[in-house]
Amino acid sequence: MDFIPGIRPDKKTHKPGFLFVLKKGRLLIKNKGDKNDVILPEPGDLEKKGIKLIKKQLIGSLANRACYAATIEEDEILAQEFAFKPLRALLTVLDENLIWAAGRANQLIHWETTHNFCGACGSPFTDKPDEHAKICSGCGLVNYPRVTPAVIMAVIKDDKILLARNSQARMPFYSVLAGFVEPSESLEQCVCREVREEVGIAVENIRYFGSQPWPFPDSLMIGFIAEHASGNIRIDTKELSDAGWFDRHSLPRVPPPLSIAGQLIEWFVKNRKGD
Repeated sequence: MDFIPGIRPDKKTHKPGFLFVLKKGRLLIKNKGDKNDVILPEPGDLEKKGIKLIKKQLIGSLANRACYAATIEEDEILAQEFAFKPLRALLTVLDENLIWAAGRANQLIHWETTHNFCGACGSPFTDKPDEHAKICSGCGLVNYPRVTPAVIMAVIKDDKILLARNSQARMPFYSVLAGFVEPSESLEQCVCREVREEVGIAVENIRYFGSQPWPFPDSLMIGFIAEHASGNIRIDTKELSDAGWFDRHSLPRVPPPLSIAGQLIEWFVKNRKGD
């Protein structure tokens, strides 16, 4: 049931499709009363209510069902049976395959709405018919959906893991550290810099863990394991509200296993058991 990216309908996609309507990182769902019962609207549901979709596009298929992304006008008034819910808040209630398909939809819609004109000459972009890309009507510049690389790392000291709470976090989670890669910087250099800047310690023995698309709105998270080399925790209060070393018996509330942050913490629990 894995999501398969695409730009043209597959002959196998004969079943009714999935429709992901996004606006500012929020997914349109049908209100059913139960917060754990997340139902996506069908095109007919919206047409009956006179809701007009814009920027609609095929993004791929899931279980032989075509997947479409779309958005609506800013001033569109929704019927009471529909609501936009933050995509992040649906991570633990929406099926995993659907959440990543919705994530791709979110990333493409965000790109669509923020890239209307060429950055080189200012002319309008037009859709490139053979791929997800835009081509400038003036100078011919081709623009592709943005992917922003970021590192995320589990820092280990003996049988403890470094967890921190972001000062801007909406959810009451402690998590591993993360940060965006800067120009001319290797991934390993970024790991060292981000840890040093955020908590004031040095790390060593950096090794690759895995990666995960994080379309909120356009990141690619590259995960690492690193070991404490020297220094004591001294947090950057602009970025973090708290940070500390935790063993597997004293973990605070952490991200769900669906996220690579949750997977890194889960790896620690399984591999650094301690006493």
